[in-house]
Amino acid sequence: MESNQRYYLRRASEERTAALRSITQQARDWHLKLAGDFAERARAVGAATPMPFATPMAMSA
Repeated sequence: MESNQRYYLRRASEERTAALRSITQQARDWHLKLAGDFAERARAVGAATPMPFATPMAMSA
């Protein structure tokens, strides 16, 4: 299952892409607003629940 943070990051990316493809300035502005909203939600969720660290594997000699 996709985490909330990953979902918000994905949606922010999708909205930025939609903004780039928008024909009108009004549509572009709306998609950029949504992208910002989703990015802010991702930051809020990330601050509330820190992601676990990935530890490098020990190298054998």
